[in-house]
Amino acid sequence: MSAELGRLLVADDQDVFAVRRVGREVAAATGMSEQDQIRVATALSEVGREIVAAVRGVTVRFLLDGADLAVSLEFTPGYGYRPAEGVTMAGRLMDTVEATDGRIVLRKRLTGGTGALSAEEIRARIDDLTPASALDELRQQNRDLASTLEEVRQLNGELEETNRGVMALYNQLSAELEETNRGVVALYAELDEKSTQLREASDAKDRFWATVSHELRTPLNSIIGLVRLLTGPGGEPLAGEQLHQIELIGSSAETLLALVSELLDMAKAESGRLDPQPGEVDVVALVERLHLTLLPTSGAEQVTLAVQVPEPSPRLVADEAMLTRILRNLLANSLKFTERGEVELTVRPDEAASELVFTVRDTGIGIPAEHLERVFEEFYQVPGPAQLRAKGTGLGLPYARRLAEAMGGTLRLSSREGEGTTATLRLPHQPSDVPVVGRVLLADDDDNFRSGVRRMLTGFAERIDEAADGPAALAAMAADPPDLALLDLLMPVMGGAALIQRMAEDERLRDIPVIIITAAASHHHPAGARVVLAKHGLRRDALLGAVRQALGRADG
Repeated sequence: MSAELGRLLVADDQDVFAVRRVGREVAAATGMSEQDQIRVATALSEVGREIVAAVRGVTVRFLLDGADLAVSLEFTPGYGYRPAEGVTMAGRLMDTVEATDGRIVLRKRLTGGTGALSAEEIRARIDDLTPASALDELRQQNRDLASTLEEVRQLNGELEETNRGVMALYNQLSAELEETNRGVVALYAELDEKSTQLREASDAKDRFWATVSHELRTPLNSIIGLVRLLTGPGGEPLAGEQLHQIELIGSSAETLLALVSELLDMAKAESGRLDPQPGEVDVVALVERLHLTLLPTSGAEQVTLAVQVPEPSPRLVADEAMLTRILRNLLANSLKFTERGEVELTVRPDEAASELVFTVRDTGIGIPAEHLERVFEEFYQVPGPAQLRAKGTGLGLPYARRLAEAMGGTLRLSSREGEGTTATLRLPHQPSDVPVVGRVLLADDDDNFRSGVRRMLTGFAERIDEAADGPAALAAMAADPPDLALLDLLMPVMGGAALIQRMAEDERLRDIPVIIITAAASHHHPAGARVVLAKHGLRRDALLGAVRQALGRADG
């Protein structure tokens, strides 16, 4: 609730002097310091003189608005007035300045000093003010200037004393820094040697993987080829059970061949070169293939393998090969570490998050809480009996998580020791055949970040265009205005804030919803942005929620 302290009508420069004087008196009556009083008076003088030069007839209202002193300058819009240097200067002197067509509001936070008066007392004080001439106001301004200069002189003295201390500290730090630099030089030499050793080790590992994969592929391809000869039209007729067993041998060999490919893909994953090839996935067929392939390994009497997929089959656009590898890895892990009970794969859509959720739940030995995240480290194995450790290499889960992240999804584990483990894979899922948004323009100078956002929007946006900087984004929008723009705040040449200003000047672009995605810690963002998102830790559900929010506001 705001309380009006008084109002004045400003028509010429003489009235500006009166507003300046009243502003100083109101600031003093609300308990502000002398310097804040001068700031309020100077801000009113600068803004008032600028407005009066363009518009005749400005109503100035002084308000107590909560913990703020607010000064509202109101005038008839449409005279062509645009905020200029006066408003910029006021922005430096006041806490906030809100400028719209027909109104400018200046705000200063009240300090709650002991000299603050009530609203009634301030009104009475304003009423008792006598008109002041321009000469009187000039004298007051000179006194204000002298007071400010005296404060500056005192600050200069304090600064000089501080500088002497800083110089002494600088000399001390320089000596310490010189000593540290000598140690850093020696450390760099050691790091160079270690880096050389690491490069050699990495090269040796790559050669090892390439050699091992070649040595494994040859016999596996031979097995697969023999199976095809036995089951093909030129082979001897086989009984039904024989055919079934040979096909299982072939399927297992193909699985081993895929595992060899995963080993090579780990190298790609480490270097960030995994590139999903999304396409329409038949979820039911994929799950059934996994069920038939892994069922013989589950031990029919001890462990049952069950799958559940809702009807109708949910629509999924993803890399089918990557998804198959993730699920096969999770199911194989559950079967390996479940001696009796059940392993279950369920698929369900999460409409709220626009994700398809794959859950692999088992009744196995479980994982202690302190190891739940460490199992995603390469070659890490949960401590336990030797026969259990021998069942895995520690590569499957790290690889599965990298594949999930490459497709814009997540992979998490929950478990209780002795009761079983649940693995939850979430992938971007579009529940209908119609994307939520048409064309999206993504402007960011980070190629990797653009690639990640593109994956998050797969299936959600009909078309995604990219730009590496502001000018390229502006040119793309001018050629074909998008339905939504995702802009990085800090880009070379032209950042997101400047780009929004340029969009506002173009009738075709000013109404495009804008989402700012930034790594900047500041909370001051362009007013034209519908939503602001932090880059760090950005998840698909947060991004899609922001898109819906921006489009909702646009539609509203």
